[in-house]
Amino acid sequence: KDLIATAYAYYSTSLFSKIAEVLGKTKDIEKYAQQAKNIKKAFVQEYVTPNGRLVSHTQTAYAMALSFDLIPENLKKKSAEYFAQDVKKFGHLTTGFLGTPLLCTTLSKIGRDDLAFMLLNRKEFPSWLYPITMGATTIWERWDTQKPDGTIIEGMNSFNHYSYGAIGEWLYTHVGGLRIDPKKPGYKHIIFDPHPGGGLTAAKAEFISLYGKIKSDWEIKDGEFHYEVTIPANTTASVTLSGATLENIKLNSAKLKAEMQKNLKQTQQGVQLELGSGTYRFSYPQPAK
Repeated sequence: KDLIATAYAYYSTSLFSKIAEVLGKTKDIEKYAQQAKNIKKAFVQEYVTPNGRLVSHTQTAYAMALSFDLIPENLKKKSAEYFAQDVKKFGHLTTGFLGTPLLCTTLSKIGRDDLAFMLLNRKEFPSWLYPITMGATTIWERWDTQKPDGTIIEGMNSFNHYSYGAIGEWLYTHVGGLRIDPKKPGYKHIIFDPHPGGGLTAAKAEFISLYGKIKSDWEIKDGEFHYEVTIPANTTASVTLSGATLENIKLNSAKLKAEMQKNLKQTQQGVQLELGSGTYRFSYPQPAK
């Protein structure tokens, strides 16, 4: 409990510093930034070993520490390995209300989409799909509110308690690939960056913003990755096409024009480009896994 409280104290204090910057509260920016720095130092001294292991060796602890940037830079790789090893060892999630929202997001952050999709696809208790196998149409308060034999556990056992539904954020923003840009809030600038996996062959995320409908829609069909984005008027977007190369991308079934290729950037991840409003349909050979 102390570790969790300290982690969230750091996260909340860091937010205060950022809020102060937005509001132009100059003195408060440094005040809360320094306070957050002190909390992080205390966290590392108390809860992180010299080898990057957390004294509370749990999925929740690692998800918080890695997500909130509480691990020293030289220990991040080792802590990420401990986190991944724990998920792999159990083969299922072991988190509660505070750890679950960060679980798959943090696994993706450390490059372990394979483990995040493993957790997503699991149907046995405990998992997101276990309640569905029991006929659930809402999120339960507990992973096992209803047992396989149909009995209901005693104590807190709400059948409509959305906390564990936080997996939705990972699905929308990571798998669906539709994210906000913190530097230009309110979807003034949109980030499109989908991540297929887990045997999924299609995903679509839509959002009705103040500027109009935003859409991120991908499908894998006949060995090709098809990706459609809709960017509303008076906004811009950054699009990442993972696994693509400048030579193999098609836009609206035609090769990219020379003038558009000038705005593209080949990266290790794929191709990145900046776009204005409109609907764009990209396609390229499905990247090899």
